[in-house]
Amino acid sequence: MRSNPVRPFQSWNRRTRGSVLIIVLWICFGLVALVIYFAHAMSTELRAADNRSVNLAAREAADGGTRYVAYVLSQYGSDGLPPLSTDYEAEALPVGKSTFWIIGRDPDLASSNEPYFGLVDEASKLNLNTASRTMLEALPDMTPQLAGAILDWRDSNQNVGENGAEDETYSRLDPPRRAKNAPFETIDELRLVFGATLDLLYGEDLNRNAVLDPNEDDGEESLPVDDRNGQLRRGLLDHLTVYSAQPNTRRDGSRRIDVTSTAARPRLSQLLMEKFGAARAGEINTAIQGRELTSAAELMVRGRLTPAEYDQVHADLTASSGAVVRGLINLNTADEIVLACIPGIGAEGAQSVVNYRLSHPTGQTSIGWLSEVLDPASIIRAGPFITGQSYQYSADIAAVGPNGRGYSRVRTILDHSAGTPRMIYRQDLTSLGWSLGESVREVARLPQAR
Repeated sequence: MRSNPVRPFQSWNRRTRGSVLIIVLWICFGLVALVIYFAHAMSTELRAADNRSVNLAAREAADGGTRYVAYVLSQYGSDGLPPLSTDYEAEALPVGKSTFWIIGRDPDLASSNEPYFGLVDEASKLNLNTASRTMLEALPDMTPQLAGAILDWRDSNQNVGENGAEDETYSRLDPPRRAKNAPFETIDELRLVFGATLDLLYGEDLNRNAVLDPNEDDGEESLPVDDRNGQLRRGLLDHLTVYSAQPNTRRDGSRRIDVTSTAARPRLSQLLMEKFGAARAGEINTAIQGRELTSAAELMVRGRLTPAEYDQVHADLTASSGAVVRGLINLNTADEIVLACIPGIGAEGAQSVVNYRLSHPTGQTSIGWLSEVLDPASIIRAGPFITGQSYQYSADIAAVGPNGRGYSRVRTILDHSAGTPRMIYRQDLTSLGWSLGESVREVARLPQAR
């Protein structure tokens, strides 16, 4: 039999259908690829949106923490007395599904591997605008050159002081700049001062949480470079402020009595009579008669006031005629490092002050107790620099979003010297990294750092 030959049309039709099938398959593959691509893009965008939402939740929680601190100060920070640690919570406070912590400093204990939580009293630090050269140079790691440059930066003239720096020095820097010759406005402004290296300012505490984190005790394996000795070397910024100031008014709004002014002695006598009676007031007046007092603490020493008596009058007294007194250091909240910088106290006296506070943990309402710790001459010398009141606090708030995701950290300075707490400074510290220690990471079920 003869086979039927394939007709040309049939062969062409088969080839055409094969080509169409291949084209259709390619189109299908292309559509599938587009679907996968867009699905992946949408999934990525969804994850990004989710990350943004948890980070936003963390930021809102940090801002909520600031409002909480303002409430605490309005309720428990009256008459210049710092809130007690028992007055408020500072650890793992919920805001919706987020949580925040207030990172603080323990003024009586050494640093550890876990954070201390609480408010930080700005009056517990040296004020950059009022501290003397001697006080600045007493800080650990402070150099004479940096202390001199600080004094020249804040003064109002171009005269180069001892170890100082003015425009001639700053003009040689890259980029060149000029000395400010005006008071510091923030402590971060210290980075502009000649000789202020990052190592001096931050020490080993790269994330500024006063905790020896693993990367801060590993030598040169990761930043910062440290000495790997198991001890945290805190930078200068941890002991400095520009915000400490107290109003020079009494509880009733009237001006405080200036003990350094002889013209104010009648008002002082009247106060003493109101508080202690005529006989005791007469004894005190006799003891201080003819003496030029330099501080309220000297009145306590010269007049032989008991701690209980001084507690009754300290809020009515001052050693300044100005409306505001800046830079006084609160002996009830300053740590040993800052206490050692105060004339008349020094390292030995600082340890005695801390030991007294540890043995009397209920909190003090003034510095009347100082007569039980230091000798009269030391108290008189320290008097012009010390106080028992505080009106500005820093709230270093770190917050974590829902399900342990998202992180934000904001440091704010709150001032309640006018009655209602108000924010006078805000700084975002999120970029410094995790600051809550390993135990909080585990509790919050956060992913391990990479």
